[in-house]
Amino acid sequence: MKRKLVAAIGIAGMMVSIAACGGGKDGDSGKGGAEAKELTVWLTVDAQNNWPELVKAADDAVQKKHPGLKIKHEYYGWPDKNAKLDAVLATDKAPDVVEMGNTEMLGYMVKGAFAPVDPAKFDNSSAWLDGLKASVTYDGKTYGVPYYAGGRVANWRKDVFAAAGVKSVPKTYQELTAGLDKVQKKEGDKFSVWYQPTRDWYAAMSFVYDAGGSIAKEESGQWKANLSSPESLKGLNEFKNVVDKYMHGDKTKDESDRYIVYGQGKSGMIFGAAWEGATSADPKNDKTGKLKDNLENFVMPGPSGKNMPVFLGGSDLAVPVKSKAQALAAEWINALTGPSGQKTLMGKGNLPNNKTDLATLKDDPETVVPATAAESNWFVPMAPGWGQVEKAQVLQTMLQNIGTGKKSVEAAAKEADAAIDKVINTN
Repeated sequence: MKRKLVAAIGIAGMMVSIAACGGGKDGDSGKGGAEAKELTVWLTVDAQNNWPELVKAADDAVQKKHPGLKIKHEYYGWPDKNAKLDAVLATDKAPDVVEMGNTEMLGYMVKGAFAPVDPAKFDNSSAWLDGLKASVTYDGKTYGVPYYAGGRVANWRKDVFAAAGVKSVPKTYQELTAGLDKVQKKEGDKFSVWYQPTRDWYAAMSFVYDAGGSIAKEESGQWKANLSSPESLKGLNEFKNVVDKYMHGDKTKDESDRYIVYGQGKSGMIFGAAWEGATSADPKNDKTGKLKDNLENFVMPGPSGKNMPVFLGGSDLAVPVKSKAQALAAEWINALTGPSGQKTLMGKGNLPNNKTDLATLKDDPETVVPATAAESNWFVPMAPGWGQVEKAQVLQTMLQNIGTGKKSVEAAAKEADAAIDKVINTN
């Protein structure tokens, strides 16, 4: 999946009194049924450019059941979608279906922008991937349907590791670090055998969750930061160990240009979005001329002895609470995300929204790695104030302080916990 999801959740000034505009009954988008004559669907350009046949198939299926129904599509780029959505949600002309990045869902659910839906009305909902299910769930209710996903994997340069005597993909964390040590010794301190940007909180939190920790925990309806727990500190300490030993680049950077740095040939391995390795090998990014035949994805082993749990980025589909055709919108979403739709999406290189289809990808050598990696996954705390935590870049600041040595792991985690606790329970 070669697009980068917009992670911002902030929706200040989004709408006027949306929360007071009730939808159907709890858990059921019941407003607007078969009598509606028009359906407006907002999708990103990914659907328009990469699987227009799937969109048409969903249209055809719904129109077959509802003759005369007009379906209008509007397509948006990720950077400008939310500004347009915020503006229209304050009017009575809201779309009936809208595609959201899964990290964007929470802020809108907290504000009451989306109507609740009944998961039982959607195929394979009982098998939705845990991280994707979490992204559409708030306060015990479901407000959207997972569409598709992209996971995270490790990627290494076979030639670099082979030159140091490491010729097979590591199956355990101990094998991985032993191989990294050999390459680092051979290449010297100007080479980042593992290019791991310090501010990459997606990677860092994978270490935290692998160790049994978490960003925050919910107890009796209240969220409390958990980065100072023994388990979380164990994960953060191991992340620091990786950055100290193997990352010899700028330790104040995030992961946004990791694929470019990797393409420059200054590192031997990365752990990131599954598309990053292939993008680094693109001729316009590969400054070595060697990456095309030398890069290989593999499942990232965790220090725990299990596969490293990964963050799943992806898209969800939601029904705005102001939609006048909520029932039809739910039908259209199911037509797009059902079994045939998932087959199409997988054929385009995406991960499906459910465990049943995910298991089928493990039978294909070309998809077994991202599918296996995605089986163990995590998602952000679905707390009302999480958007404020992200906006303030609390985790990135903590990780930079840890990576640069400005603060100890314990002190940085304690400071981050205090910052999180101030806002995580307020919307």
